[in-house]
Amino acid sequence: MPLTWEHSLDGLDWQELSALYAAAPLGAKSPADLQKAFTNSMFRCFVRDDGKLIGVGRALADGVDCSYICDVALLPGYQGRGLGQQIVTTLMKLSNGHRKIILYSVPGKESFYKKLGFKRMSTAMAIFANQALATEQGYLNDI
Repeated sequence: MPLTWEHSLDGLDWQELSALYAAAPLGAKSPADLQKAFTNSMFRCFVRDDGKLIGVGRALADGVDCSYICDVALLPGYQGRGLGQQIVTTLMKLSNGHRKIILYSVPGKESFYKKLGFKRMSTAMAIFANQALATEQGYLNDI
């Protein structure tokens, strides 16, 4: 059976989505937090294999200036097949018309996104709820 691609939240199993993030591994994200995040995102992409949720991504966007792609995740058994690239490309197409598309990556995956045309920003900065952990994981460095 071919993969199915969806953009709607209708009928989404938030527990299944939470389990996908844990397996990807992108960390523990509660079903309630994911529901809030995906509901507040302008663009969403869900990939299913025979009904099973295997990949996701979302983009926060304002419709004009900025679209921010984040939370791209794939079950480990589906990684390395080009599906992550297809999810990001889909979100980029949905974001077409924005002046800039920004992407937030797990440390070490920058080369994957570089192949899709993304370049490192020299001015991006962040404040994390747990600054020490974010620094330890490679998300932050002192400037």
